Amino acid sequence: MKKCITTIYYLINNFCKIYLEWEHNKLLPSDKKRQREGSLRLCELLTIVLYFYLSPCKDFKNYYLYYLSSKYKGYFALPSYSRIIQLWPRIILPLALILQLLKGESSGIYFIDSTKLSICHNKRTSNNRVFGKLARVGMSSYGWFMGYKLHLVINNKGEIMAIKITKGNAGDLASADSLTKGLQGKLFGDKAYISKNLFAKLYARDLRLFTGIRKDMKNHLHLN
Repeated sequence: MKKCITTIYYLINNFCKIYLEWEHNKLLPSDKKRQREGSLRLCELLTIVLYFYLSPCKDFKNYYLYYLSSKYKGYFALPSYSRIIQLWPRIILPLALILQLLKGESSGIYFIDSTKLSICHNKRTSNNRVFGKLARVGMSSYGWFMGYKLHLVINNKGEIMAIKITKGNAGDLASADSLTKGLQGKLFGDKAYISKNLFAKLYARDLRLFTGIRKDMKNHLHLN
């Protein structure tokens, strides 16, 4: 089904009205002393970023400079590409909240994993200025990177159950406990989640953790 950018904007705009009210009433963490909307409102910025994943474009730069400006000309007062990149830190918290609101139904079978969110090529790590105070150098199964980690729990239907964005140097185990709060049943993860302490914590909450084993480990029988 074709996703209309106007529909995406309408839904995001309704969310942003509530989000900005929370922010105004200081119900959300913020270290900013001054808030200035600029040429792009928060709902427009979120719409532009989210709609990229519904577009046929492979990379954000071509999407922003060519696809968006030609197909949706006049929809947004688009700043320069370098400026839109500088605005990205604004969307981290509201984007995480949006994904939490899209939580799926409890099915008893869940999968947990993480992936890297690189902000630049490794050769430009020392010169990067975007997210400079927030991003960190971390390690993933694909190698070293600078940026963040996206931690995700889904059910067997592919629906999002929990999501968390951490700095790139954060370990997977540190996020697993908080991500699985309120879940019961079976949780499947890769070898990054091997931990006796984590297994015991989740088991006490009626959540059984299943992982692969390392080469130097012995397999254990899991009782139903």
